[in-house]
Amino acid sequence: MKTESKLEKVLNSGKFAVTAEIGPPKHASGDGMKHHADMLVDYVDAANITDSQTAIVRISSIAGGVHIKEKGVEPIVQMTCRDRNRIAMQADILGAYSLGMRNLLCLSGDHQKFGNHPTSKNVYDVDSMQLIHLVRRMRDEKLFFSGEEIKENEPRFFVGAVANPFADPFEFRVDRLEKKVEAGAEFIQTQCIFDMERFERFMEMVRERGIDERVHILAGITPMKSWRAAKYIGNNVSGMIVPDALVQRLKNAEDPKREGIEMAIEQINYIKENVKGVHGFHVMAIAWEEVVPEIVERCGLYPRPNVD
Repeated sequence: MKTESKLEKVLNSGKFAVTAEIGPPKHASGDGMKHHADMLVDYVDAANITDSQTAIVRISSIAGGVHIKEKGVEPIVQMTCRDRNRIAMQADILGAYSLGMRNLLCLSGDHQKFGNHPTSKNVYDVDSMQLIHLVRRMRDEKLFFSGEEIKENEPRFFVGAVANPFADPFEFRVDRLEKKVEAGAEFIQTQCIFDMERFERFMEMVRERGIDERVHILAGITPMKSWRAAKYIGNNVSGMIVPDALVQRLKNAEDPKREGIEMAIEQINYIKENVKGVHGFHVMAIAWEEVVPEIVERCGLYPRPNVD
């Protein structure tokens, strides 16, 4: 019998799940992550620990997971295909599970040219689709990637993946999501949603194929601090769409940070009421974790359900 993570229990209960994101630092102290975990502990069901996001060296996702678990926040360990071959991946998977991690998010990873070691070699021994499948096989069939038997204490992760509803070509976005579900993904976190109309079209196609009945989808929400930040994301982050009206609203606001929080709350409430097939929210308050409790509370997502 698989040991369920708290996140899995919440999603299976039919209640909206809430996850957040904690970025590890570029130094060897976990104090900042623990501080953010203290802020989030009562407001989220689990929190992602990113895996050297934007290809910049940081404390590892697994170590970060240990730090926040000490503070009572359930970790979602991210694992990218960029940096590890299949031997290192499996060693980390076993190690993470042995340390109490129960959620694993499988990602390709940002290309190293964007980070602080642009001449490093990427690995991509397996891709994210294969990683999803192989982690499920470790759990369900008790087999290593090679096919060798795992004789006891197999890692029994709740397996997640990501989806970007906004990248081109748009018509392939649902195809790619469905492939991840077929590979074995059990929950999906989407990229930040700013273009609600496009997200609604994406979810309509998801429902047409019944994908929302086969996987738990968490909508990605990012509160913006300023119109410049919003414009930068729209112009410079691949696969992102930030409508001009959103940028203008932030630009015209007397207090742009407050307006950014209000917009995030509006987005969550709109999705809750109007977009079927969404099972929760992934609140990515980039370097702004302290606003997550207010957003969760004002959207009626607090207190979090007790599923123990």
